[in-house]
Amino acid sequence: MKRSRILAVLVGGVFCMAVMSLYRMLELMQGAVPKGHQAIPAGQVEEDLSRLQQKIDKLEHLLSDNNRMVAMLRDSLLQQKASLASGRRGANISSDSVPHSNSGLLPGCRLAEEVKGAAGGVQLLDVYDLLPFDNPDGGSWKQGFKISYQGNEWAEQPLEVFLVPHSHNDPGWLKTFDRYYQDQTKHILDNMLLKLSEDSRRKMIWAEISYFSKWWNEIDEQKREMVKRLVEAGQLELVTAGWVMADEANSHYFALLDQLMEGHQWLHRHLGVAPSSGWAIDPFGHSPSMTYLLKGAGLSNMVIQRIHYAVKKHFAQQQTLEFLWRQSWDSSPRSDITCHMMPFYSYDVPHTCGPNPAVCCQFDFHRLPGRRIFCPWKIPPQEITEQNVKERALLLLDQYRQKSRLFRSNVLLIPLGDDFRYVESSEWDAQFTNYQKLFNYFDQHPELSIKARFGTLADYFHALHRSMSSTGTTLPTLRGDFFTYADRDDHYWSGYYTSRPFYKRLDRTLEATLRATEILFSLTLAEMRRFRGDGHLVEEFPVGKHFGRLMEGRRNLALFQHHDAVTGTARDPVVVDYGTRLFHSILSLRHVLQSCAHWLLLLDKNQYHHDQLKPFLQMDDVIMAQDALPQKMPLALSDEPRTLAVFNPVEQLQASIISVIVDSPDAQVVDAETGQPLAAQISAVWVEPSRASTDSFQLSFVAELPPLSLVVYHVIKAPHGSTLRSQYTIHHQGNQPAIQTEHFKISHPQGAEAEASLSLSNKHVEIWSSPETGLLQKLHLQSGLSREVRVQFLWYGTRTKKNRDKSGAYLFLPGEEGAQLYTSPEPPLVRVSRGPIFSDITSHFPHFTHTVRLFHLDGHAGKSLEISNKVDIRSEMNHELVMRLVSDVASGNRFYSDLNGFQMQQRRTMEKLPLQANFYPMTSAAFLQDSVSRLSLLAAQSQAVASLRSGELEVVLDRRLQQDDNRGLGQGITDNKLTASLYHLLLEDRKDGAQEMAGASVEHLSLLAHLSSLSLSYPPITMVAPSNSQLPKLRPFKPLQSALPCDIHLLNLKTLEDAKEAESPSEEVALLLHRKGFDCSSAPKPPPTCTWSENEEVNLDSLFSPLQFRSIRRSGLTLLPVHDEPESAQQQQLPRIVRLRPMEIGAFRVHMD
Repeated sequence: MKRSRILAVLVGGVFCMAVMSLYRMLELMQGAVPKGHQAIPAGQVEEDLSRLQQKIDKLEHLLSDNNRMVAMLRDSLLQQKASLASGRRGANISSDSVPHSNSGLLPGCRLAEEVKGAAGGVQLLDVYDLLPFDNPDGGSWKQGFKISYQGNEWAEQPLEVFLVPHSHNDPGWLKTFDRYYQDQTKHILDNMLLKLSEDSRRKMIWAEISYFSKWWNEIDEQKREMVKRLVEAGQLELVTAGWVMADEANSHYFALLDQLMEGHQWLHRHLGVAPSSGWAIDPFGHSPSMTYLLKGAGLSNMVIQRIHYAVKKHFAQQQTLEFLWRQSWDSSPRSDITCHMMPFYSYDVPHTCGPNPAVCCQFDFHRLPGRRIFCPWKIPPQEITEQNVKERALLLLDQYRQKSRLFRSNVLLIPLGDDFRYVESSEWDAQFTNYQKLFNYFDQHPELSIKARFGTLADYFHALHRSMSSTGTTLPTLRGDFFTYADRDDHYWSGYYTSRPFYKRLDRTLEATLRATEILFSLTLAEMRRFRGDGHLVEEFPVGKHFGRLMEGRRNLALFQHHDAVTGTARDPVVVDYGTRLFHSILSLRHVLQSCAHWLLLLDKNQYHHDQLKPFLQMDDVIMAQDALPQKMPLALSDEPRTLAVFNPVEQLQASIISVIVDSPDAQVVDAETGQPLAAQISAVWVEPSRASTDSFQLSFVAELPPLSLVVYHVIKAPHGSTLRSQYTIHHQGNQPAIQTEHFKISHPQGAEAEASLSLSNKHVEIWSSPETGLLQKLHLQSGLSREVRVQFLWYGTRTKKNRDKSGAYLFLPGEEGAQLYTSPEPPLVRVSRGPIFSDITSHFPHFTHTVRLFHLDGHAGKSLEISNKVDIRSEMNHELVMRLVSDVASGNRFYSDLNGFQMQQRRTMEKLPLQANFYPMTSAAFLQDSVSRLSLLAAQSQAVASLRSGELEVVLDRRLQQDDNRGLGQGITDNKLTASLYHLLLEDRKDGAQEMAGASVEHLSLLAHLSSLSLSYPPITMVAPSNSQLPKLRPFKPLQSALPCDIHLLNLKTLEDAKEAESPSEEVALLLHRKGFDCSSAPKPPPTCTWSENEEVNLDSLFSPLQFRSIRRSGLTLLPVHDEPESAQQQQLPRIVRLRPMEIGAFRVHMD
């Protein structure tokens, strides 16, 4: 112990010396800056910065070593304490979990509180408070202001212009992905190869790897070599390099990262490069979650475009269009990324050269007289000749100079492109030839103080950073997000947060299926190698086909993250094409899941036989078509047991309710391993609101599922009347309907009983609902907290006045009357079900069926309400259906919604904004809170959310709109389906209010809400074995000794593609861990069975025991080798400790044994 103390003192001493050295270095540099901010020679600055960077790198290395050594010392101490202790608190306590000094707080949440304390920089919420949103006419720059300059501003630092050719290719919108490729994209890329090769001064950027990879597969080796030469020469840059240019409002961060990884892995494999700059010019608003992923994937810079016009104007006035975008929860600059905001209306040529589109359009040489498109301002471009070059060059220079006055440096970015540009060879010639003449003129006239050339984003940002370094210019820091977007007037793009909700739900179904399959496939291959003992796989197992299905699933999920796919803003045939891809991938991935589960469960692995036409395990439900909801398949029961295999895809021990359909009202479930019978409940399968099936019944039982486990259960026919059945009470105002059911007790309350509130309860919560509608009215917790929480349904219409714009796929433009309370000509049939496993209240309305369910369970499942809706508004015209919660939570004008399921963002409802501006995206969660309570709504699908009054929270369930909203789609959205939506509603006590950061509090979900959201997003998967008495012996598969800490989420365990053999699995697996930030103000009682840690260090070896990692190597979020930590930094000795801060995603390249 004495030696350990000495070692700790030595480590601390080295650390202190390093810190003092760094501070001294900073002092010297500050002292070296001349007074008056005179220019310092660029070489000296770069040398000083280089030395400082080396010092910082060395300090970070020392910090890492220091933390690792302290962690090892602490682990040693804890192990000694544990050996002396009489017992452990739970089987899944983590080695780095220690008691917290403040018993009122959860251990670990202190770290989350600490990052709340940092201020500084621009907070976008404060900007929104400041802006009047008055939209005066700005003249030629209609949404801006008049820009002036003297003309001598560039005398010492000439204007440096980078003209960046680009072509925005939507992977589906008005045409399908394949049709766009054949008609346009293929020709753009073919011409790119020829035209860039003709002149080394020509350049271009490309973003969508989905298209680029398809084209690459079709070209020969000679052309591939030409592409490589262009990339190496810097003439062609792949920017962002995701599979698509992803939507940033509806997409979940799992899918955002997966599509980014798919593109980056392809780029590395085929071109050997990694992207450095992001290019997001068309997503309808921007999220800091995306910037976090980009920075983690190794990108340093990014460009964004679709921002509210009033925000753009403000940033232009402040010269803050370029800034360091920082995460709201991060007190350090480690997540900062340099961001360039395009200042004008659009990314097309008329809105990129300068503030006057009538002038800029004259320099889009694709619009020369006689070509397909023209300038709407009626002044066409002119071909550049010796006679007009001076006049043309000075006209263009004026626009460049005006635009440059909006930025802090002398370096200027000018995009040159639009949607599907450069299809024809003649357009390349027109643009490049005419601009080169203008550039030559600028070069011949140094008195103009301009250097203009074609460039890429890498060229631009390199010049920008060099210029800022030489002049000592700094960029402001910004926190927050850019929702909700408006491009003009009161046209807010909050409609697409909900458009096509059926497919938004299907997107999340594929995501959950893909993640579960990735994890089980990786575990299967590792187990096979262990079983064989020689590192090889089982020959009978179709590993190649299964990996191909995984890759197809990754790419179809990735394609759907496109900003016209998951958004619901494509034409009807394109939506069907997307849906078909999602549907086929779900079916294919199910094959892989079934095959992996089959092998893992077999006691005798030699009995494994793969039969694709007749798999050993089948899913307990079936999806008949891309536009159909899943249907449970009935199990035929007999005295012979039917075998169920249930996979728990999450890293936590889950007490889950598993429901299957059986053909008997009497059934028994036993744990196949122990033979113990399980608590079960038989419920009716309602074919119609008042008619129950006579031959199908729902069997529900409680399954205790270890983390990432496959557990086997047997279902057998039981003696008559032995299974506890649900009891039903029917409420209906007016005439009582005839209820048809043979096997269940039905009661019809009369008189005072019929008028009393409906009530359900478990040991944690009690609820009351209206006897007339069945809709929730009140919640009461065991702790004593009570809250009024009323559920309402409402309609929004759209504007009706002549010549006024109306709601469409993108825009939400509600009618002047606002929301109207839902009414139906007939009172709803309300059915109350009570049972030992769950109880619920179901209300049948003409346009929706609404159910609130209470589980009789411990843990998070018993503390939240499950709310489900089935919505069908196909009979409506220009209506949007909303579910609203009206509570007495004193939330004021503030609420919180999530960004991409990754983080929470405070929202402020502002009276100065129109109603539609106060709707925001909700990918998976929203909450209201006051000083004593928090009400969280957790969602299994993305949709629009708002809190228009204190204590209210509303979500848009579906929208049916007959007309186009004039944003290019050319149709309304009338392809509605029967659509399901699912939520958990959680009321919690709250002890401490949130701290403020630059005017906006930074909040996280509670620990309980995280766990509830996890089970909602990734539910257990049930598979059924055939009814055969000759079944082979099965045993459960339990890969982990204990659950991961509550706050550490296994984002993915993904088998990587083999570096040498394409479309084949390698032995390397991508391990992605996300450490959740969680709220301190709510401590669940009793505490969850999982543990949590207050330390940043995580012991990966103990975390995944008994799984063993032959090697662990930290990498960037997209697992590119260039971002791998050096081999010298790898830990060879056990235990392997890694740092994982709250909110951080860690990516590791591992070999599993």
